Amino acid sequence: MNKKIALLEDVIVERALSHLEDLAGIKGMWKPMRQPQDKGIDGEITMNLGMDTLIFHAEVRRELREYQLSQILNLANQYAPFMLVANHIFPTIKEQLRKNGIAYLDGGGNLFLRHHTHFVWLEGNKPPKEEKPTPNRAFTKTGLKVIYVLLTQEDAIQLPFREIAERANVALGNIPLVLAGLKEAGHLLQMDKKKVILQNKKELLERWIAGYRETLRPTLHLGNYQLLDKKANWQNLHFDGAEWGGEPAANLLTSYLNPEILIIYTKEQKNKLMKSWKLIPHSKGNVQLYQKFWNEEKASNLPIAPQLIIYADLLLTDDPRCIEVAEIIYNKYLKQLFE
Repeated sequence: MNKKIALLEDVIVERALSHLEDLAGIKGMWKPMRQPQDKGIDGEITMNLGMDTLIFHAEVRRELREYQLSQILNLANQYAPFMLVANHIFPTIKEQLRKNGIAYLDGGGNLFLRHHTHFVWLEGNKPPKEEKPTPNRAFTKTGLKVIYVLLTQEDAIQLPFREIAERANVALGNIPLVLAGLKEAGHLLQMDKKKVILQNKKELLERWIAGYRETLRPTLHLGNYQLLDKKANWQNLHFDGAEWGGEPAANLLTSYLNPEILIIYTKEQKNKLMKSWKLIPHSKGNVQLYQKFWNEEKASNLPIAPQLIIYADLLLTDDPRCIEVAEIIYNKYLKQLFE
């Protein structure tokens, strides 16, 4: 494990345990696991409740999203008794964890556990505000475009800066800053004077998806619309240069999903698409237009976005039916790139 990632995990857990003790008088001790045989578990938490000592296998995250729940459920089944520790856990996620009997502790000292004769549920405490750190340039809007290229094109990391910039469609001066940010975050490994490789690729993929949700994707959004003919079949809609994303792309790729939201990526002016499709602007319309930001050649004859984009779109719906199909796409098309 990268030393900086391990240190961040230690900070997250120690801070959460400190707040728990201050608020509820419950003492806990953190024992990190750093050996190869400990793969799949970040450490152990020992808690003293009255006369009893409870020990939990622990997974540590900055925060948890809906699409990551299945990973936590698998870990909980494999490493019982299990506890999730995170800086921030959304209320809906906490509800799912409680329904599945999974213990959790967040940065505010909020705790849930059901273990033999012990039941504890503390809620409503907010973590103290902290100064925002200097942003890592790798996870800015521009950096995320560069990371996309590095994740999807295996040879890209070895290319001259100028060619990486051209593939990512960003200014040349951004490349060394983004690569420095990736190195700082533990995702670049210098093999020798000339060769560098990406490491911890699965974690980098998860960070990219989180950044895509929060930083890049909102800037690509061109608006929501609805079809003038509400009975029109989306598969009969024809267009040049645009690509389906999300649910319609998944339908064409796997035949497993009946689309409800129609995501389209395009480099054309949105007015042109509105005219040819007879689209009406609507804040809650099911047709969502996004600006296409990638330049690579299409890998199939289907009018669909790259598989990584489709995968991310599905995960970001936080819809269980879409997340299930996203896992199918990951296992069939992407797993070999990241694991």
